[in-house]
Amino acid sequence: MTPSPFDSALLGPLLGDADMAEILSETRFTAHMVAVEGALARACGTVGLIPQDSAARISDALLQTHVAPRDLGAGTAAAGVPVPALVKRLQAELGPDGQFLHWGATSQDIVDCAHILQWRDALTLLATRVTQVLDLMQTASTAHARTLMAGRTRSQVATPISFGLRIATWAQPLIALEAALPDLRARLLRVQFGGASGSASAVGGHGAALSAALAQELHLADAPCWHTDRSAIIALGGWLTAVSAALAKAARDLVIMGRSEIAEARAGQGGGSSTMPQKSNPVGAEAIITLADWTTCLQPALARAASPLEERDGAAWALEWLALPQMGMATAAALRHATELMASLKADPASMSMQLDAGHGAALAEAASFALAAHMPRPKAQELVKNALALAQADGISLPQALDRLDGAKGLADWAVTLSAQSQLAASEAMRTRIFAQRT
Repeated sequence: MTPSPFDSALLGPLLGDADMAEILSETRFTAHMVAVEGALARACGTVGLIPQDSAARISDALLQTHVAPRDLGAGTAAAGVPVPALVKRLQAELGPDGQFLHWGATSQDIVDCAHILQWRDALTLLATRVTQVLDLMQTASTAHARTLMAGRTRSQVATPISFGLRIATWAQPLIALEAALPDLRARLLRVQFGGASGSASAVGGHGAALSAALAQELHLADAPCWHTDRSAIIALGGWLTAVSAALAKAARDLVIMGRSEIAEARAGQGGGSSTMPQKSNPVGAEAIITLADWTTCLQPALARAASPLEERDGAAWALEWLALPQMGMATAAALRHATELMASLKADPASMSMQLDAGHGAALAEAASFALAAHMPRPKAQELVKNALALAQADGISLPQALDRLDGAKGLADWAVTLSAQSQLAASEAMRTRIFAQRT
C-alpha cells in the first residue's frame, strides 16, 4: 500500500478528504507561519518594541510572500523545526528591516500559533459536517418514528423499538459534541507567545501587552504561554475521537442491519465483489469503522506528547505533528462517509417486522411479565411468561395465544391488544423526542 494513505491516489478517495487535506496541508501551514510572523511584527510595532515603519514594511512584504514548503525541508531536518529556515529566508528578502523579524519569539510560538490557525479552519469544516449529519439523522428519525423493529441487547432480540429511536441514539453523542464545540474553540483558539523559555523575557516588561496585541492581530484569544500545557490539544484530540466513535457506532449497526439474512436497512451505494456477483458490501460503513479505530489508536500519542520535558521537548512536541493531522483527516473522511450514508438510508419495514415476529413473540415477554405483575408477584408473572413462551414454541402459536391458554394468565388481559408491538411505540417516541430536545 502506501505510507501516506490520506493523500494517496489509491486510498485517498476512500480514506481521505480533499477539503481537510487542503486545510491541513503543509502549503497552508507554511502560509500560516508567514502570517504569524507578519502579525508578530505588527504587534511589536504597536507596543513599541520595533519601529512602526519597519513593522509596516515587514507586514506589507510578508502579505505578498509565498514560501514553498520544500524550501524549508533541509532546514527542518537540521533544526528539528521549520522556523529557523523560514526566518532566515524571510530576513534575506526583507533587507535591513529583517533584523526586526521574529522579535522576542521562539520557534514554538510560531508553530503553535500556525497550528491553531489551521485548526480554527478545520473545526469550522468539521462543525459544518457534524451539523449536516445530525440534520440528516433527525430527518430520518422523524420519518421512522413509527417504523417498528426489534431492539437488541448483547446481539439478542430484546424489546420492540422504533427505527426512529435507534437513529436518535446514533445522533445522541453527536448532539453533545455539537454543543461542546463553543467551549472547545474557546479552550483551543488561543495565542501562543512565551519566547525561549516561556517567560517572554526577551521583550522585558512588554510580554503581556505583546501577547494581547498578537492575539488581536490573529483574531485569537489572549492567554498566558502554554508551551508545556498541551491540555487543549488533548481536548481537541478527544473531541475528534468522540466524533469518530459516534459515527462508528452508527456504522457498525448499519453493517449488521444490512446482513443478507437480516436486511433491515441499507445505506450507501454498496461495493461489489471481485468474484461474487450478488455482493453489495457496506464500503462506506466499513470505512467509517476503520477511520474511527485509527483515530482512537492515535489519541494516546497526544497524551504522551502532553508531558514534555522541562520548558520544551522536541521529541514530545513532534508527536502532535504526526498524530493530530491524521486524526483530523480521519474524522473529516468519516463525516463525509456518514453524510452519504444518512442521505441514502432506507429501511425495510417488512424485514424488520419479520425479525420482530421471530421467536413467537419473545420480544414482548417483558411487556407480558409487567402486565401480569399487576395481578400477582413479579417472580410468578415471569414464570408464567416463561411457560407461555415454551408453549408458544412447542405448538407454533404466538405468545398472546399461549397466554390465553394458560391458567393464571387467561382472561387477565386482552393479550392480543396488550402485547401488540404497536403499543410499544409510545415509549420509543417519548425517548426519541427527549434525545432531540437536547439539540439547541
